[in-house]
Amino acid sequence: MTDLSVRVEDKLYQNRYQVDSGKVHIKVREHDKPSGPLRALLTACPARCYELNDKGQVEITADGCIECGTCRIIGEASGDIEWNYPRGGYGISFKFG
Repeated sequence: MTDLSVRVEDKLYQNRYQVDSGKVHIKVREHDKPSGPLRALLTACPARCYELNDKGQVEITADGCIECGTCRIIGEASGDIEWNYPRGGYGISFKFG
């Protein structure tokens, strides 16, 4: 029997991302201690764009964002993040196959 399982990381590697230098489409609000929603983003983001820095604060590296909206649902209502669509021509380009 053939193994048809594919790792998420392998699928994400197939995508391409056009970085819009200086104009990130997601911003994390300043905080001393992360709120519950911010901590949830550390594991909920399928592209693993959120991580804790050495000060224990949540940071985002939006360069690999797949624009799925998970963080928008979790963090925008609480005010923990500000989420906008990338400008035209920037952001994710999905590749299938």
